[in-house]
Amino acid sequence: MMQEQPVIIVGAGPSGLATAACLNIQSIPYIILEREDCFASLWKKYTYDRLHLHLDKQFCVLPHMPFPDSYPRFISKNQFVSYLDDYVSHFKISPLYRRCVELAKFDEASKKWIVKARNLDSGEVEEFTGRFLAVASGEASNPYTPEIEGLNTFPGDVLHSTQFRNGEAFRDQNVLVVGSGNSGMEIALDLANHGANTSIVVRSPVHILSKEMVYLGLIMLKYIPVNMVDSLMVMLSKLVYGDLTKYGITRPREGPFFMKVTYGKYPVFDFGTYNKIKSREIQVLPGISSIKGNEVVFENGKTHHFDTIVFCTGFKRSTSIWLKGDDYLLNDDGIPKPSFPNHWKGKNGLYCVGLSRKGLYGASADAHNIANDINSLV
Repeated sequence: MMQEQPVIIVGAGPSGLATAACLNIQSIPYIILEREDCFASLWKKYTYDRLHLHLDKQFCVLPHMPFPDSYPRFISKNQFVSYLDDYVSHFKISPLYRRCVELAKFDEASKKWIVKARNLDSGEVEEFTGRFLAVASGEASNPYTPEIEGLNTFPGDVLHSTQFRNGEAFRDQNVLVVGSGNSGMEIALDLANHGANTSIVVRSPVHILSKEMVYLGLIMLKYIPVNMVDSLMVMLSKLVYGDLTKYGITRPREGPFFMKVTYGKYPVFDFGTYNKIKSREIQVLPGISSIKGNEVVFENGKTHHFDTIVFCTGFKRSTSIWLKGDDYLLNDDGIPKPSFPNHWKGKNGLYCVGLSRKGLYGASADAHNIANDINSLV
């Protein structure tokens, strides 16, 4: 049986929900397909307990519904999930769950998108058609673990950050965190706070900033060029954190906001990890060269014994596997080819939302733009 609506949204994370709400406001019908059994599954099922939104709430609100006045500036995971629950209820969003999209292609004859999704409960492939297709499957869709020589010989627990909840079970264990983005730094802090002997692999240069610095930077970016804001951020970081090289951390040559926009690489928000590194409660190690049983060999030639490894190595996107016939909007890694601010609109009624590397703020702007554009065409 084929189901048809003007708009098909793939993904019921915050980006998909924001798009649905904006379409709802303009009375444009849609179908929203979600491969998990709930909306916002990353937030509900695959994030660690201590997670808070790293940006001030004014940069994280979704369209047409403010956060409750009682919420603090920096919102906890549970508060954000509660807000999303209310958001879905308010806009009467009803995703079709456990629908894994296997193919989406534009049919020239009918001038419509044909989307084939497997119903993971029945095993059947269902077909959906729509004049417009919004890709909202997110920047964080498929957990990625790098291939490391000898990883299969490691006898201890190997986790991805999506499987980590808190450090309670790891007290007195030797735990290696691989990856020095925000998840890695915060999970390392949580492990150290719970009494684990914690080490973290920092292969690449990183900017460490406080959340207040980032807030200041975001406000300033509205008025002055990114290179001037970056110069101030680096100066403030040096004043607060000093010389990081003695702890095994170097700063990039390019500025933090430039790197965010250009490569999608966030600066590290310091919630206490720096002090743990400074006091040597968290040990910084270089890249891994190989693993032999419990022994991990590092690029400096040294070997350390570990009981558990937590990979905070991010995600890959699967869009290129199922989205066919698009050579304009998204690259092989599922990131928009057109530069901001024209990144959200493709050809033949194809859109992407929340893939501009500008977080929830960017997703909300995309959702507004997409709904307005569709409204002008229907």
